[in-house]
Amino acid sequence: MSRLAAVGVAVLLIAPAFVLSGYHLFQTTMLAVYALAILGLDLVTGTTGQVSLGHGAFYAIGAYVTAILMASFNWPYWATLPVAGAVCAALGFAIGLPALRLRGPYLALVTLALAAAVPQILRAKALETWTGGAQGIVLSGPEVPALLPLSADQFLYLFVLAIAALLFLAAHLLLRGRIRRAMAAIRDHPLAAEAAGIDVAAIKTRAFAISALFTGIAGSLGALVVQFVAPDSFEVMLSIALFVGLVVGGTGSLPGAVAGAGFVLFVPNLSELVSKSAPGVVYGVLLVAALFVMPSGAAGALRRLVASRRRARPDTA
Repeated sequence: MSRLAAVGVAVLLIAPAFVLSGYHLFQTTMLAVYALAILGLDLVTGTTGQVSLGHGAFYAIGAYVTAILMASFNWPYWATLPVAGAVCAALGFAIGLPALRLRGPYLALVTLALAAAVPQILRAKALETWTGGAQGIVLSGPEVPALLPLSADQFLYLFVLAIAALLFLAAHLLLRGRIRRAMAAIRDHPLAAEAAGIDVAAIKTRAFAISALFTGIAGSLGALVVQFVAPDSFEVMLSIALFVGLVVGGTGSLPGAVAGAGFVLFVPNLSELVSKSAPGVVYGVLLVAALFVMPSGAAGALRRLVASRRRARPDTA
């Protein structure tokens, strides 16, 4: 049964490449990108309890690493992904060091400062040769291998989907067993975790590094999908949007990252359709409504639904 379910999920994930086209396929591709970025944030905030409001910075750096390597050094698009991930992981480790002394709102402010600083750095004249300054960098999309009967949009979707699936699987394997319990112990009671022999410093810094790696690769994929990077695309609101997606989707859940990505991607567009004069108001109302109906996020609501059905099953027998 589990194999049949896995085949069914695979078919549902691949189907959009052959059912959707144009803008709708682009949106679905970006859904996978944002889900991966929110998953990265969840690894450090939802699982370890370190509040980060700066993951848009890692997304931006991953995007720019790919853009610079492709535009200035003619690297193939696929080869830029591990480099973007490694650069963001190193930066995440460096940011994780202050996390050893800071908690809660203080750590959130440090990461928020990073999110505010990165777009300004990208505009700096000293880096304009590499970053393109305020004008950004235009990229060419990945070429479809000659043997594959796919359009460029279909190939890009399947490529992004494959990378996202691999990283979701890696996160699933990472969060099994002792590592997840150690992260949860640090989140719930750091002093008790340290007394139990858990290396709190190592877990926190590694969590930040792995989290930044995931979000940086998401930014790299986002640059390939949009085929353009500019500082204005990575302002602080991107970090806030990722955090909103994490909360709405539900922390500590892999499917919750997908639900949160759907909220971040589609609800702003829905808000503009409802009211072109005040889309922010509509968005705020929908956000409050979502949190009121699902206080523990979409993943928490799904868990409660499944649990209630299991409790009801013996009564109906």
